[in-house]
Amino acid sequence: MSLLNGLSQPPINLLPKDGVAEYYGPILPIEKADIYFDSLLRNIEWQRDKVVLFGKTIETQRKVAWYGDQHYDYTYSNTTKQARPWALELQQLKRIVEHQSGESFNSCLLNLYHDGSESVSWHSDGEKELKKFGAIASLSLGAERKFSFKHKKPKSLFL
Repeated sequence: MSLLNGLSQPPINLLPKDGVAEYYGPILPIEKADIYFDSLLRNIEWQRDKVVLFGKTIETQRKVAWYGDQHYDYTYSNTTKQARPWALELQQLKRIVEHQSGESFNSCLLNLYHDGSESVSWHSDGEKELKKFGAIASLSLGAERKFSFKHKKPKSLFL
């Protein structure tokens, strides 16, 4: 039996004029997604994120966890995370996403949002630890969330 249960569909590029953001739609049946979500809630070593905004360190409501192939560091917003070894559920999800996208991934930053009031501010995934022009996958489990993109350049530069 396929892990994808026949949900595969061709991706849709959400940024066709000036970028690439491929949307694959649902890649897991809801029942399987719920099982993964519950398992991750129980088994992941969640921690509140600490970020530096305007020179001030704050602790976020959302929780995060960093997992990867190796025990390496990842720094963003002046905070450093050390990758934990892949949890079994994450290894399985990694294989599913890699199969669907045709990309390979070496790490995973998990974000746990408790309700609709929590989010990540506008940002670029341009940290030096990340592969230049490397793919970034986003897999949502649980409640639906809005995923927004904003161009870095002012609109007036695009005629």
